[in-house]
Amino acid sequence: MAAVYALVRIVLDLIAILGRDRVADRAELLALRQQVRVLERQIKRVHWQPTDRLILASLLSRVPIDSLSDWVVRPATVVGWHRELVGRKWRAFGRRPRRGRPPIADELRDLILKMASENPTWGYVRIRGELIKLGHRVAAGTIKACLRRSRVPPAPRRSGPTWRQFLRAHAQTIVATDFLTVDTVFLKRFYVLFFLHLSSRRIVFAACTQHPDAVWVTQQARNAAWELSELGVEARYLVRDRDSKYSEGFDVATGAEVLRTPFRTPVANAFAERWVGSLRRECLDWMLILNQRHLERVLRVYVKHYNLARPHRALELRPPAGGLWDPAPLRGKVIVTPLLGGLLKEYSQAAA
Repeated sequence: MAAVYALVRIVLDLIAILGRDRVADRAELLALRQQVRVLERQIKRVHWQPTDRLILASLLSRVPIDSLSDWVVRPATVVGWHRELVGRKWRAFGRRPRRGRPPIADELRDLILKMASENPTWGYVRIRGELIKLGHRVAAGTIKACLRRSRVPPAPRRSGPTWRQFLRAHAQTIVATDFLTVDTVFLKRFYVLFFLHLSSRRIVFAACTQHPDAVWVTQQARNAAWELSELGVEARYLVRDRDSKYSEGFDVATGAEVLRTPFRTPVANAFAERWVGSLRRECLDWMLILNQRHLERVLRVYVKHYNLARPHRALELRPPAGGLWDPAPLRGKVIVTPLLGGLLKEYSQAAA
């Protein structure tokens, strides 16, 4: 109704203007422009209704360009209104029912994306063959369109395996290492170097020092290699970050191929970072370390508890070394063994 009323008013104004002479018309226009200037000084922002935008966009298309400088609205604003009207017109076509091939099911689309992400070397035809084996007959063109909509490039240009896929495939032969820092009561900082076997999640070796120079880190690498040989673990890869504390002798002493993580990407060494978080939350955050000897004792106790008694979620709640894990039903009295003054506790069954 508002639009109809506005249009009727414009028609009546045009009829009234046609009946006057040009001098009166110009005077009236000058008066109207002066009123607009006064209103511009009083109003900071004009709020236009959709009906006002429609009418002005239609009328200003017939007004000379040199006379638009005195109007409240700018030419760019009018063009924007017109662009919005055109967009509304074509958006109306989007509500029409689409014709052509029916879209594939969401489950099938997710399956295609999963196959493409887990198998970077598979092309459209190979994915189609795997889908046929599962009872889904999909054209290679449909698979191509589905992957392109999800911005998945073709097989030759897809990236290789992710860090997660690489670590899972080679977990038996990968050892991760990292540093963590511990500040004592007297504000002295110690550096803890540890080695973690990815497959078993077992802490192979851990040591601490206040000055981790090249000689010290090389010796710890030799000690870790000796511990791995005692456990019968063949370490082919060593995952570490790009810390400057690692020397060339450290890489040589490990006897494994070094895999450096990308810059500022701790997720690439997520297993080591996860153990650092467990050590801090369960032990170090609840204690005040006095000196290096105290820290070595705490590390020794926690590493033994972690390897032999602490259930690990990634190992179906088994300890990394399988020491005290026994799924047999309760047969005797439960014994509690406190560690580190009761901060850690181990539960076991008394001998029958």
